[in-house]
Amino acid sequence: MSCQSTASNVRITPVQQMVSSCSGAILTSLFVTPLDVVKIRLQAQRKPFPKGKCFVYCNGLMDHICVCMNGNSRAWYKAPGRFNGTVDAFIKIMRYEGIKSLWSGLPPTLVMAVPATVIYFTCYDQLCMMMKAQMTNHTQEAPLFAGAIARVGSATVISPLELIRTKLQSQKQSYRQLTDCIRSAVETEGWWSLWRGLGPTLLRDVPFSAMYWYNYERAKALLCQHYNISEPTISISFISGALSGSFAAIVTLPFDVVKTRRQVELGELQAKNLSCQGSSTFRCMQKIVVEQGLSGLFAGFLPRLIKVAPACAIMISTYEFGKAFFHKRNQARSLQYSNV
Repeated sequence: MSCQSTASNVRITPVQQMVSSCSGAILTSLFVTPLDVVKIRLQAQRKPFPKGKCFVYCNGLMDHICVCMNGNSRAWYKAPGRFNGTVDAFIKIMRYEGIKSLWSGLPPTLVMAVPATVIYFTCYDQLCMMMKAQMTNHTQEAPLFAGAIARVGSATVISPLELIRTKLQSQKQSYRQLTDCIRSAVETEGWWSLWRGLGPTLLRDVPFSAMYWYNYERAKALLCQHYNISEPTISISFISGALSGSFAAIVTLPFDVVKTRRQVELGELQAKNLSCQGSSTFRCMQKIVVEQGLSGLFAGFLPRLIKVAPACAIMISTYEFGKAFFHKRNQARSLQYSNV
């Protein structure tokens, strides 16, 4: 939100912000999920995932650890036949398996992605408005701090759910068995065991969020000034979201590489009920540099950029559209009541 639109959004209730972010999360997942399904199919083709191994699945909003049960239990990560590239994979999946296969695995990930996104965006808006009211001489820095704090909150809330989801998927436990397993882990290793892997997640996501929101607000304000308009259009929000998301993705890519590696390792240990005392994030980073050089910290540059840019653009433009809709609706109701 620009400084001008922030004031106008005071009339939007937190519930309306939640509805807007929820709509954005669902739409983003619908658009971006096929990209990850195809990517995982291509990865499985080149190097099949053995039983007990983990890989990262992302719906454009969040990363999720998925555990391989056997060769055929998850058709959305292993399919018959050979693909000769991304386009060929899209065509063959739609032709032989149906277009629905491109959205395989979407429902379980939405169970976590939607509440996390709702918490994140609603907290950001509320924090940003409060900080701008307090930081009268430094309002431009408010999005940076609000974005960082909101990401810490949402990641912390969702982290235990990821552990629970990994255990359910890997061992097919009943909820009573899962409760006993979690209680045993807490008694043995303490409550912190429910937040294993949170450190590397925050190292990537908090700087990403801070840079994203700061650059987004700046880009949107500059584009509004360039076109001499007071409120951002959907296209301005879309472009600003794509540019700021791309920049933040490039800067935080080394942490993403480390986070993915540690997340997979921790997921496999959790699935086997083993102790999750792995190496630190920075030690893991040093190991990558020794083994692969500095270029190893920027592995997957293009795939991450291709996914993050449209995901950020779709999410923020949908969110801004929803807020604009509710703002006009609230204004119309206010005028109606004032005329009565």
